Amino acid sequence: MAEEVKKTAQVQSTCVEAEEVVVVTDVPEAEKPTMEESLLVPEPEMPLISNACDDTLNTETLMIVENDEKILQADAGKKESTNASSELPENEKKALEELKQLVREALNRHEFGISSSPKEETKPAGGEEEKKPTNVETEVEKDTKEDSILEDLIETNEKVDDDGAKTVEAIEETIVSVSVSAPVPSEEKPQDTVNLSEANALQSPLKQAEEVFIWGIKLLEDESSDAILFKFLRARDFKVKDAFSMIKNTLQWRKEFGIDQLLEQEDLGSNLERVVFMHGHSKEGNPVCYNVYGEFQNKELYQKTFSDEQKRQNFLRRRIQFLEKSIRKLDFSPGGISTIIQVNDLKNSPGPNKWELRQATKQALQLLQDNYPEFVAKQVFINVPWWYLALNKMISPFLTQRTKSKFVVAGPSKSTETLFKYIAAEQVPTQYGGLSKDGDFGTADSVTEIILRPSAKHIVECPVTQACMVSWEITVVGWEVRYGAEFVPSAEDEYTVIIQKIRKINSIEDQEQVISSSFKVEEPGKVALTIDNPTSKKKKILYRFKTKPFF
Repeated sequence: MAEEVKKTAQVQSTCVEAEEVVVVTDVPEAEKPTMEESLLVPEPEMPLISNACDDTLNTETLMIVENDEKILQADAGKKESTNASSELPENEKKALEELKQLVREALNRHEFGISSSPKEETKPAGGEEEKKPTNVETEVEKDTKEDSILEDLIETNEKVDDDGAKTVEAIEETIVSVSVSAPVPSEEKPQDTVNLSEANALQSPLKQAEEVFIWGIKLLEDESSDAILFKFLRARDFKVKDAFSMIKNTLQWRKEFGIDQLLEQEDLGSNLERVVFMHGHSKEGNPVCYNVYGEFQNKELYQKTFSDEQKRQNFLRRRIQFLEKSIRKLDFSPGGISTIIQVNDLKNSPGPNKWELRQATKQALQLLQDNYPEFVAKQVFINVPWWYLALNKMISPFLTQRTKSKFVVAGPSKSTETLFKYIAAEQVPTQYGGLSKDGDFGTADSVTEIILRPSAKHIVECPVTQACMVSWEITVVGWEVRYGAEFVPSAEDEYTVIIQKIRKINSIEDQEQVISSSFKVEEPGKVALTIDNPTSKKKKILYRFKTKPFF
């Protein structure tokens, strides 16, 4: 039995290797980094808004550096960890099975439903040893010691006193109700250790295991439950006891916070739709959540949200409600996508002098990190201002090393390009330089991407053979180019029709990130879009066409 205990301890101490830190470029090859684009930052895991997610999302920080497209591209191509337990490495399988055993024991003993708070091991005062029980305890005494004895069974596999204090009867008294007057036989031979399965076998057959649900998944029911448990294991570096404690604490917090009641309420965030919203999917299929902090520049909205503790608590409840509903849309089945990508837009966000916002952020980060493990595949911060370094310094102590490993940071000039590394252009909202918006095109309409060399001109053509309506969308990352559109008939004796005179389009500050237009064609020909790049930098052009017959 001692060998079995040692083997268990070895398994529990197995850890997964730390994830690589993702280094993200925010500076093009030909330009020097600005103050905004050379920040050295760790990350808040699920900032304020929906963390979600975290994950409990390597002690190294991420620095925006030059010339590292290869690292970015390699990271963008990574796929998230599988949900299928059969595909796990052997050490992770063992850790998962061990955690399932602990959860099964806790369910059989109704530990999750009985405990009102995590219980600590009771130790004899003054270093004295516990005395061997001479009588079976009453029902009330039995109930009060039930949880602490289970902790002993799980964590130490029943340590014993030198005089062999822990007997079989000492275990039975935590499981089976017996007469108060029944004495413990003095001649009973004590055991050195007690196996968890043996303790479970002594449980009363009349007591059914409790049913516990988390994020809509019933614990231990199927492989979806394995995916949930695996998140807790990863969040605690595959330390089984730590993962089990995290599960217990999370379930207790959810009960105290009233998650089930919160989900039954109507949407609490109706006035914050522009602050946090889900939009599209990443290239790997992860849902994408956008957190727009600049909206809090609105003084009225800021006061309604953060002016006192009660309002900050209401804001937190709205964010948790949004997060819970989003998580229930994830796929925990084998091969499913069970993480999201967080995009945090810091453009025009309130500075570090906003005490109320700092307090709400700190509280939310701690809560999300403790209770929503491994729900964020990537944290992308865009439009990062100079003061973010100070904010990051304040938040960093509250984050785990694993959380910090999920960071991607981009200054204003590289935000759109950074998003395109993880999210297809047709899935990125137009306010961030993408092509996703209401109109003739949808996310199913693919986008063509080309790179325009410095001081070069490119003509994009859309041939048409019959009368139709031609629609197109085009955007240039960073713009600073000249653009024009025309229709060229196939017949030699016909004149070219100017649709858009060539004009210079400056930076994205023109608020014209995407040009959408259409032209009614009544004869064979082609629509030609001209993009002239007068700068010394490469430019990325993204466009798509669509034709529709008219009668």
